[in-house]
Amino acid sequence: MSGGGGKGSIRFKIPNKLLYAQVIECFPMSSLGKATNIFWQECSVGKLDRQKLLNQKGCVVWITGLSGSGKSTLACTLGRDLHGRGKLSYILDGDNLRHGLNKDLGFKAEDRAENIRRVGEVAKLFADSGLICIASLISPYRRDRDSCRALLPESSFIEVFMNIPLEICEARDPKGLYKLARQGNIKGFTGIDDPYETPLNCEIEIKPEDGVCPPPAAMSSQVVTFLEERGFLHA
Repeated sequence: MSGGGGKGSIRFKIPNKLLYAQVIECFPMSSLGKATNIFWQECSVGKLDRQKLLNQKGCVVWITGLSGSGKSTLACTLGRDLHGRGKLSYILDGDNLRHGLNKDLGFKAEDRAENIRRVGEVAKLFADSGLICIASLISPYRRDRDSCRALLPESSFIEVFMNIPLEICEARDPKGLYKLARQGNIKGFTGIDDPYETPLNCEIEIKPEDGVCPPPAAMSSQVVTFLEERGFLHA
């Protein structure tokens, strides 16, 4: 065992397998990464104080749907419209988060579950800060979305289902991912060889009318109206 790596840090040099086994016995793997002896720290400024300061109520607008369904387009349009109303929001985009917070995760089922869990926890913090958090992710599995919903008061989680048919999403294919999936170059692609579980009780559903998808402004207006009617745009 040797010191190094900064104040209070310890590094181990394991000369043989026997000693390695002894170290693991002292520090079992089941305890690694699990925080113990921790306590919730209350502060004098709370959620209601922050909401009063911002003149809005924190919530999570969770936009889910197939790749190419228009999730990011809606998120950006909604963020702009809220900004124009003097309301503070922040977008958690699935692809953007995989450049940083979730860059260590792949697309296996367990990685996707962890991806959504992390985003849900971050979204919860944004909502607690008084912001309108706009989360834009495929989030294909119903149980994972429901787990995020359970993190917040029921009324503060607004699930927006981009109910755009696969054929429309694939025809758009803005990132060329459907083509790669059809060619077999991408495995486990949602809608092709991995399932998308549609929401059962979403707050907002956006879908084509007479085969025509609504323009971004109309989609955003639908969400803004919902937020207005539910009192999220006022303290």
